[in-house]
Amino acid sequence: MENDFKTGVSLLKQGLPPGNADILDRVSVGIRPFIGFLGEKYLREYISLGGSKIKFVTGRAGSGKTHFLQLLSREAEGAGFKTVGFSAKDVWLHDFKSIYLEIMSRCDLPGCIKKCASQVIMELGYAESDIPSGMSFADYLSSIGELDALTKKEIRNQLQKMFLRNPLMDSNFAAACSLLAGGALGHPALEDQNRELLMLWLSGNKDVPLPEIRRLGLAPTRITKYNARHMLRSLAEVHSLAGCPGMLITIDNVDILAYSSSMDTIRYTKMRRMDAYESIRELIDEIDTLRNIMFVFSFDRKLIDDELAGLKSYYALWARIQNEIVSGKFNQFTDIIDLDALGKLVYTKEAIVEMSARLAAAFGAANIIARGISAEKAEEMISLAQFTGISLPRQVVKEVLSGD
Repeated sequence: MENDFKTGVSLLKQGLPPGNADILDRVSVGIRPFIGFLGEKYLREYISLGGSKIKFVTGRAGSGKTHFLQLLSREAEGAGFKTVGFSAKDVWLHDFKSIYLEIMSRCDLPGCIKKCASQVIMELGYAESDIPSGMSFADYLSSIGELDALTKKEIRNQLQKMFLRNPLMDSNFAAACSLLAGGALGHPALEDQNRELLMLWLSGNKDVPLPEIRRLGLAPTRITKYNARHMLRSLAEVHSLAGCPGMLITIDNVDILAYSSSMDTIRYTKMRRMDAYESIRELIDEIDTLRNIMFVFSFDRKLIDDELAGLKSYYALWARIQNEIVSGKFNQFTDIIDLDALGKLVYTKEAIVEMSARLAAAFGAANIIARGISAEKAEEMISLAQFTGISLPRQVVKEVLSGD
């Protein structure tokens, strides 16, 4: 824990978000009310009731985009959401299959399946607490003489209702989950090698033999960029069935689409960049077909301003979001969250003084020389930011460390 704290402080010193949840809570000032607004109006009142949404976060370097994503993820976790966050520097965006596989790899699907199996036990009128540890539901029923043909049929009916007859689920995904849940229940029985085979298929493993998938009752197809969104919808539905109110997916550093450097492992050609823009456009158009899921993409402001390589270079995508940028006033319901505009409202003199005090305390706890900012200095920094367009949060960190 102490090492995590020091690592978080070290990241702050470099002008990066701390990652550490404790430090994140300690130093966050100004934008918390807006994070609370998103949590209340979107996560709890919309997404958890079956809605779906895409939002974009933008701002100049140092405006706190990654910090914002981490705070929002913390808010979502507090509401019981499954959160998945990754950087576009690590995952290709031009093929939605890559996005699905990254999300899938960070989800505990077996855990969700187990919770779904628990729902079946409850629907049949039994208490899971009565089942001895290490014994399946079917074995328990057998031990008390109640695993008759009618009960077996009811178990299958419940699995069909939950998965196979669920219109929100891809038929192959549903069949795989039904088999896995049956295996967790002990009926229909599922061999370990078949369980592993199904998990490999759901995880997009290319080496899974399709004839083996057909043998298990699935169509002999693989997960591709064309069906990946349906697979994600199915994954979100399984989380919902397991009692999770929703999923929050945050994707940072999307500006790499146009501004990758020689140091980046992922670099986009013009064709791949256009494919990535098209993939995002398709997600926008199909977002209403998803349920209980929210996407947040984050990128530098220059991705909007650049007409040659940025969002404006792909009109089909730009036409769907351009109307969001219409004034300098900040709209809490906007789908493009401009942290520069938000900063002008929330980073007041008082907020900067408080932020500097919190930062100084965090740095001091890690034996780093730091000092708070006076009200006079805060006014000076605000004036400078308004004149130069420099983002305040990173400048506050530098000023707090100026005694180092």
